[in-house]
Amino acid sequence: PGLTYTWIFNNNTLYAQEDNRRFVSQETGNLYIAKVEAWDVGNYTCLVTNPEAEQSAWGPPTPLTLRSDGVMGEYEPKIEVRFPETTYAAKGSSVKLECFALGK
Repeated sequence: PGLTYTWIFNNNTLYAQEDNRRFVSQETGNLYIAKVEAWDVGNYTCLVTNPEAEQSAWGPPTPLTLRSDGVMGEYEPKIEVRFPETTYAAKGSSVKLECFALGK
């Protein structure tokens, strides 16, 4: 709890909330990119910060490349949900639930 995730793209902070194709899950830290484009190619590095402990940790760079053969994988459509069995919330508070649709 309290961790924040920031993705760095080619040594520049990636502001995923400003891009409708990219989303950073603040629950898992995963970066999701819909419909990859040529300008998405590069190195992605995750920075995890714990503001309470005033500490940060860098993940290893992950390169994203485009396949040169133009072949895309076939994925069965599915909904990716990782909700806890029960979600509790105080009256008047906000709850964020993340759900992702995957497939082709």
